Amino acid sequence: MTTAIVTRNPMADGRLWRSADGTVTDFHRRMPGYAPTELVDAAALAAELGLAGLSIKAETLRMGLPSFKILGASWATYRAICAHIGHEPASWETISDVAAEVAHLVPFTLATATDGNHGRAVAHMARLLGFSAEIFVPVGMAPARITAIEDEGATVTIVDGDYDDAVARAAAEAGDRCLVISDTSWPGYESVPSNVIQGYSTIFDEIDDQLATMGRGRPDLVVIPMGVGAFMAAAVAHYRSDDRSVVIVGVEPLDANCVQKSMASGELTHVPGPHRSIMVGMNCGLPSAVAWPRLASGVDWVT
Repeated sequence: MTTAIVTRNPMADGRLWRSADGTVTDFHRRMPGYAPTELVDAAALAAELGLAGLSIKAETLRMGLPSFKILGASWATYRAICAHIGHEPASWETISDVAAEVAHLVPFTLATATDGNHGRAVAHMARLLGFSAEIFVPVGMAPARITAIEDEGATVTIVDGDYDDAVARAAAEAGDRCLVISDTSWPGYESVPSNVIQGYSTIFDEIDDQLATMGRGRPDLVVIPMGVGAFMAAAVAHYRSDDRSVVIVGVEPLDANCVQKSMASGELTHVPGPHRSIMVGMNCGLPSAVAWPRLASGVDWVT
């Protein structure tokens, strides 16, 4: 049995970060099927572990998709479209109103690389807006994930390489009639992945409200899964906006622990494949550069 590697982040510096405002959550409330996901009170497990309380945010059904990724993909797509047309759509109530506003762009494409859920979310947004979707995936992705993306009406291209190779292939699609909606960044491409991070802030707004309803304050410890680090960057922005009282722990696959390796080396570090974790959405070899400053300064422990 392989033993987990637990390390304290030597780069944590106590810096405070600016949290997202309520604009993002207000946007998501207008998305079809929006509802706060359940915050499960795992009382029995808490007692077994000797904890005063334990809550688990269940992101298994979010706006009809099996992942929280639609939160980042929807907000980033909306902001990218606004930048592309040069203005906010006129006053709108539903995403169908936005689709009508941008119908003149068709034929138009959204493109991205994915290990699964982000690509499906981008394809879902393309379908809602009346656009096409081009999704690039690494070789070896489970056929069921490819089928789920195709069921959104997207074209899926298998790239002979790993996730980072798929990212490079998707980036080449950018043009006047194609927006790349990536959740990771590269030099000169920071705005969209920054908005993906902002999109995830809705989860933490919901958690605050749900804990208050349960009669609880902020948690003492937050455990977050990490791939390229976008979701973790949102957690840092939320919990490091006013103090450092919450301990933040990141979890990665043993052979795709790019954030852990980067923290140990003091700079962005690539972990080459093959990345074999069953958590395919976390099989990433390089942290997002736009997420990295928040990861480096705000995460306390990584395992």
